Amino acid sequence: MLNIKNITKVYKMKGEEVRALRGVNLGIGDNEYLAIMGPSGSGKSTIMNMIGCLDTPTSGEYFLEGQDVSKMDDDQLAEIRNQKIGFVFQTFNLLPRSDLMHNVELPLIYGNIPAAKRKKMAAAAIEKVGLSDRIKHKPNELSGGQRQRVAIARALVNNPSIILADEPTGNLDTATGEEIMAVFDQLYKSGNTIVLVTHENEIAERTHRIVRLRDGLIESDEIIKNGKH
Repeated sequence: MLNIKNITKVYKMKGEEVRALRGVNLGIGDNEYLAIMGPSGSGKSTIMNMIGCLDTPTSGEYFLEGQDVSKMDDDQLAEIRNQKIGFVFQTFNLLPRSDLMHNVELPLIYGNIPAAKRKKMAAAAIEKVGLSDRIKHKPNELSGGQRQRVAIARALVNNPSIILADEPTGNLDTATGEEIMAVFDQLYKSGNTIVLVTHENEIAERTHRIVRLRDGLIESDEIIKNGKH
């Protein structure tokens, strides 16, 4: 599904070059469940931005479902993000004055999906995360765990090729974090490809493969469980 070949990323900061990625190779198959880990400055945020088509490499290639996205312009990248990638962020990124339905259907609005189809797809995504009874609520009427479920529903709504979650339990207490990880476990069992970026070992160990970065390179890449648990 996803193939990164010898990717480098160099940022210019205050006249100096910072090498965030130094030649990374990474392949992710269909219906994988993996975590990307690494200390601050290891390159994990940069690799997440590459996978999510939020940034382009300085050199190297990135193929997503056979398309070379490393050579695309901003408009093409925006289209790929909207159609193929579902994002879940630590801070939820919900519109405070909009109800669940509107928050979840946002990617479909950007994708010019007709209203009736949009509502149906959003309702199905909300049902998958167990919040159908809260569909008219606004984010401030929900708990932290429920808000993250809304964010997951929004990530799911387009039936993306990959769900990319950046520290998805970082703002939640342990029990609520467990609840959110159970949602990801279920999505994986349903056939979704999930990539978590995390610094927490106990979160990473819920996945099936852990990729560790250090100093812009992959330090280790290990399968920790095979198949669906």
